[in-house]
Amino acid sequence: MESVIEQMHRFFNPKSVAVVGASRKITKAGHVIFKNFADSKRRGILRGELYPVNPHEEFILAFKCYPSITEIIGEVDLVIIVVPAKVVPQIMREAAAKGVKAAVIISAGFSEIGNHELEKEVTTIAKEAGIRVLGPNCLGVYDSHTGVDMLFLPETKVLITGDEVVATPRPMKGHMAVVTQSGAFGASALDYLAGRQLGVSKFVSFGNKCDIDESEMLRYLLHDEKTRVILMYTESIEAGREFMKVAREITKKKPIVALKVGKTGAGARAALSHTGAIAGSDSIYNAVFKQVGVVRAKDMEEFFDAGKALSLQLPAAGNNVAVVTDAGGPAIMAVDECESKGINVKKFSEETAQKFEDLKREGTIPSFATNLNPLDLTGSATSEMFEHGVKIVLDDPEVHGVIVIGLHHVPALQEDFVDKIANLSKGYTKPVVACDIGETEMALYTRSRFEKLGIPAYPSPEDAARAMTALVSYGLYLKKSDSFEQYLETFQKRTRT
Repeated sequence: MESVIEQMHRFFNPKSVAVVGASRKITKAGHVIFKNFADSKRRGILRGELYPVNPHEEFILAFKCYPSITEIIGEVDLVIIVVPAKVVPQIMREAAAKGVKAAVIISAGFSEIGNHELEKEVTTIAKEAGIRVLGPNCLGVYDSHTGVDMLFLPETKVLITGDEVVATPRPMKGHMAVVTQSGAFGASALDYLAGRQLGVSKFVSFGNKCDIDESEMLRYLLHDEKTRVILMYTESIEAGREFMKVAREITKKKPIVALKVGKTGAGARAALSHTGAIAGSDSIYNAVFKQVGVVRAKDMEEFFDAGKALSLQLPAAGNNVAVVTDAGGPAIMAVDECESKGINVKKFSEETAQKFEDLKREGTIPSFATNLNPLDLTGSATSEMFEHGVKIVLDDPEVHGVIVIGLHHVPALQEDFVDKIANLSKGYTKPVVACDIGETEMALYTRSRFEKLGIPAYPSPEDAARAMTALVSYGLYLKKSDSFEQYLETFQKRTRT
């Protein structure tokens, strides 16, 4: 009997794929999905066989077309269904007769609009035939490594004021897996990640969850070597006890960041009408997430900021954070945000403060620099000043994480500032996050450079503080569950490879 891991693997790396509802009409979802696979096949990324299924066509994109799944000569590992909802039961019966073991139902028109009986019929057929189902009413799967791309969102190029841009680009390869109940949120998330140059390992859209749910997919992602962090958007979790069991197992080895919506009464009603699922009490979700070590994000921005931080940096071993800056005002903003989240930004120890005084006497940092925490190097800061200051802070055993706010506008700060901080941080097991405020090319370059060197960087002090909060929250959970040292060892091994 196949394990759940083996069953889930079919959705990401199938030996053969049939797209039922494949079309030659470029405006049809079936055309976009089939073209995605055909392009991956031609580029040599997709290794499995590919079959378009449409009784009205002979060839689609130069691939021989079949009138039904049952007439395909070879085996079919995975079937993707993009036909009207009323036709889906018949397609599922054909899939059962063919011996298919995995199906993704992209089609909408089921329980999300009250059509529960039709969804139940599909589920019954699948269960009797041993077919695992993702959906219905979903976007399916995108895998940046295997070429599997079920998104019916074309990567079309359009002209905007004379410039050619890609309307729906795919994110680059990375280490964040995104699992979402909402297809629309998923599409927006992929666009956001691509725009921010953040990579994904895998993307999964569940839709109505008639069969596969979060718990099974999370368990699969636990064993996925490409995934370091799991980002989960959810409107409801029906199998609560199973989710708690699986999440508790996963969070000792990989962080989970959750964006749970439907927090208010109106939001809960909207979630009910969206997927046909009961949202449940938000206070219960808060308690469950805290108990099993899931980091909860309050909004979309925090969701991705936390994911980026946890994918690039080790979690903090404690609750004390230091701020090193060349700008006093933004530093205060970061401190306020940290304190509001329960993170300590306490005065430096006498020993550490004395080290700063020694640097002042030597002329290494300005005599008027403040060193209570934050360490404010002022607008006279240079790359070397930051390097010396951050080293002293990282050497302080009472400091568990550092927020570096280096505004590129400061005249004496050179481009090598980023490299100096990144290289320095590699010698420590304490998280470092960076902030450079602005949206000009220089600000974007600075943050991008930080991230290429392994330090998450943010456009506002509050964003940086919230990212550090996620690192502290997850680190404290690992310490509490006696998993910190094991996680530290695993993290260091995979980042070296």
